[in-house]
Amino acid sequence: MGDLLLVRHGETEWSVSGQHTSWTDLPLTRHGEEQAKSLAPLLAGRTFALALSSPLDRAIRTAGLAGITGAVPDPDLHEWDYGGYEGVTTVDIHRTRPDWFLWTDGVPPGPVGHPGESPDEVGARADQVLKRVDGALVDGDVVLVAHAHFLRVLTARRLGLPAADGRLFQLATGTVSRLSTEHDRPVIAEWNTRP
Repeated sequence: MGDLLLVRHGETEWSVSGQHTSWTDLPLTRHGEEQAKSLAPLLAGRTFALALSSPLDRAIRTAGLAGITGAVPDPDLHEWDYGGYEGVTTVDIHRTRPDWFLWTDGVPPGPVGHPGESPDEVGARADQVLKRVDGALVDGDVVLVAHAHFLRVLTARRLGLPAADGRLFQLATGTVSRLSTEHDRPVIAEWNTRP
């Protein structure tokens, strides 16, 4: 049984400013590109039975710069749809909703095509990814290149926790995390690793 490696894309302007970034396809900053390149040694020497990436450029670019070849874009790896909070910081949201918390309150609808998602809706997508991953883990390691909130939800679901428990797993830009097994049960083997 292989390990499941989670790669969060490198830094973007909005990850620096704290703006919620879902469908806005921002490029990596120069520092974000350096972060992505620096991940290559952490992934070197591994052969992946499956490599998937979010379809957004920041994830695809991170995969390439980190030396992950053949990563297939998968729409289920897209970041949480922040609906009406796309591009808005938590600080700004708290001005009108001081008790708002993404993990319990979700988001309001946004423009056409972006209704927003609840934690459970993101969890349902994560469950679909995990179903696809399970078959490939029999053949070796799997790598997913995606976004912070989505990968946090996926981690919670892999560990048998509710989607909203993704709140427990802080995930920085340009990092690798590794989910493995111990006594045939999912565990976190490494988290937020940088070279």
